[in-house]
Amino acid sequence: MKKYIVLCAGICAAMAFTSCKSSESAYKQAYLKAKQQEENRQQQPVVQTQPETNVVVPLEEKPVTQTQVVDNSDNVKVTQERVSLISGSGLKNFSVVVGSFSLQANATGLQQQLNNAGYNAQIVKNEERNMYRVIATTFDTKEEAAASRNDLQTKYAGAWLLYNAR
Repeated sequence: MKKYIVLCAGICAAMAFTSCKSSESAYKQAYLKAKQQEENRQQQPVVQTQPETNVVVPLEEKPVTQTQVVDNSDNVKVTQERVSLISGSGLKNFSVVVGSFSLQANATGLQQQLNNAGYNAQIVKNEERNMYRVIATTFDTKEEAAASRNDLQTKYAGAWLLYNAR
């Protein structure tokens, strides 16, 4: 029985090795086909086309005094929330938020740090999200608030602008 199994395995292995052999005729046919395509390309007439000409418009130079500089403060993202004043002197339209907390005690701690640093810090509450926001500065215009936020971001990296949607 073992001899029969070994003999069958040997025959299967021999068939597997001989069936995988590539034939030279397939390679030869592919070579001849590629050679014929190359000859056909060489026999086709070459069509001459005119090269493209690019039209270059001269730049118009303006003196520096005529160049208008656009302020980028309009691209500043402002978040609009309904908030109520918890602690502080009062809010204006745009405020710079430097911290958001779910516990009022944490917000009070940051408010004290800001007051010690010379800011008039305030705490407001967003009732919808149940979050206490710590405001470092508050302004009437977006431009002033954006400038203040840029200054505060060096110390408070997550500072952002809040518009009080009363």
